[in-house]
Amino acid sequence: MPTATAVIRSLGPIDARSVARDSMLRWLVGTPIVFALAFRWGVPVLHAWLAERYGFDLAPYYPLLTSFLVLMVPTLLGAVVGFLLLDQRDDRTLTALQVTPLSVEGYLAYRIALPMLVSIPVMMASIAIADLVTMGAPAAFAASLQAAPAAPLYALFVAAFATNKVQGFALLKGVGVLTWPPVFAWFVTSPWQVAIGIDPLYWPLKVFWMLEAREPGAWLYFLAGLAYQGLLVWILVRRFKAVIAR
Repeated sequence: MPTATAVIRSLGPIDARSVARDSMLRWLVGTPIVFALAFRWGVPVLHAWLAERYGFDLAPYYPLLTSFLVLMVPTLLGAVVGFLLLDQRDDRTLTALQVTPLSVEGYLAYRIALPMLVSIPVMMASIAIADLVTMGAPAAFAASLQAAPAAPLYALFVAAFATNKVQGFALLKGVGVLTWPPVFAWFVTSPWQVAIGIDPLYWPLKVFWMLEAREPGAWLYFLAGLAYQGLLVWILVRRFKAVIAR
């Protein structure tokens, strides 16, 4: 059984070349940083315009605006990995794994871990670049860690239910509706807000908002979100394995 380092050395360069030669994947990878820069320069201008024109103070909503980056980073990276999975399923790479030392389980472990590991520093960098909220590195790391499972969720969803990139892109557009209920949760103050937690993207936003506001009890949401997201990843892994076994 190859070590984790050997798997990364073998598959990492292949993934890098696949992303480099696909303009859509390159766009998906670079989008979070582009948006973070747009937030850094554009939001203060919008804030000043709203204050002067309408007397509206946008500052209290900065955490809400930043939370769009919290959603964007893992979901876009997950989309990239999902498209890579589709490509490698189509070119029979997964079938070829049957005769190599790397098992399907090891391959999927790599595919799950990679977008999570990449999304954490990218998300922390995006929050820092946007510079709309003040939170220390430990809090930013915890928020990024909680959001990271969204990456394999999106990757496995695309790979398990789409048959090609066109269909995968359509599925991603459709599942985009999942981003809105957690955003609306910002405006729900009653305990019933937690009902929105059926949407897995609620937990990263809730943890981010609580950590940014230094509210107590964020660790409970952190653990509950990880448990729920972990269950969904497990379900999607089983679904994907069934698809490739056909």
